Amino acid sequence: MRLKRFTLFFVLLLVLGACGETSSQNQNSDEKGSGKWAEIKENGELVVGTPGTLYPTSYYPEGSDELTGYDVEVIKEIAKRLDIDVKFEILGFDAMLASLKSGRIDVAQAGLREASKKKFAFSDPYKYSYSTMIVRKDEVADFKALADLDGKKAGGAATTVYSDIARKFGAEVKTYGNVTNDVYLKDVDNGRTDVIINDYYLQSLALEAFPDLDITIHPDLKFYPTTQNVVMDKDADLLKEKINEVLAGMREDGTLTELSGKFFGGKDVSKKPDEDIIEIEGIE
Repeated sequence: MRLKRFTLFFVLLLVLGACGETSSQNQNSDEKGSGKWAEIKENGELVVGTPGTLYPTSYYPEGSDELTGYDVEVIKEIAKRLDIDVKFEILGFDAMLASLKSGRIDVAQAGLREASKKKFAFSDPYKYSYSTMIVRKDEVADFKALADLDGKKAGGAATTVYSDIARKFGAEVKTYGNVTNDVYLKDVDNGRTDVIINDYYLQSLALEAFPDLDITIHPDLKFYPTTQNVVMDKDADLLKEKINEVLAGMREDGTLTELSGKFFGGKDVSKKPDEDIIEIEGIE
């Protein structure tokens, strides 16, 4: 009888120990997933990396020291609905994800790439687009396909998907720091570079701002569909959940459409474009 009692007591200890271990593991997992959100709430602000030089998504209007743009206003509205302040850190794209990894910023805004998915978490998209190329008007016919990038000079940042596309098809990439759109555009116009590969909506508006430049968007080459997302720590599960909830609300109540119309000439970038877009294999 005493042996049976001892055996039962021992089994109960094992069961309770296993439950305690599982509970501890779940608690650690919960703390890990909610830690970034708890930190942000405690600090009372969301620190966001943004270039500040990219019209119309993140820029300073002429004569103003107040940052604005589609990305900027989307993140401001997210912070407002989460009842926290927002602080912007001006960073070049090449420094953005490194700053996120080091903890200098809480979130960034960038497109979804497979390599980055292994290191960071991404919100649902709040912008859909695709890639195009700006070339000199008298050289449109020289670019019948992406393969015609071979031997050309393409302007871009070092680590963007657009530069990866240019390199994939044989172009030499002339890299820039965190410069404004006009620097890229003028270099195509004056012959220092031959092409800029970038987002369709951004390129369209950039051209409108500089009508005197002898450059244009290629009318036929539309390729590599893209999105813009809020990027955060890989383990920031609760923060991602909250941001996605807010974005869903902004989509449903028309806020994303309204902000898009304001910054993209009435176009709604919050919806997938209805275009025949060329997919590119081997670009993450």
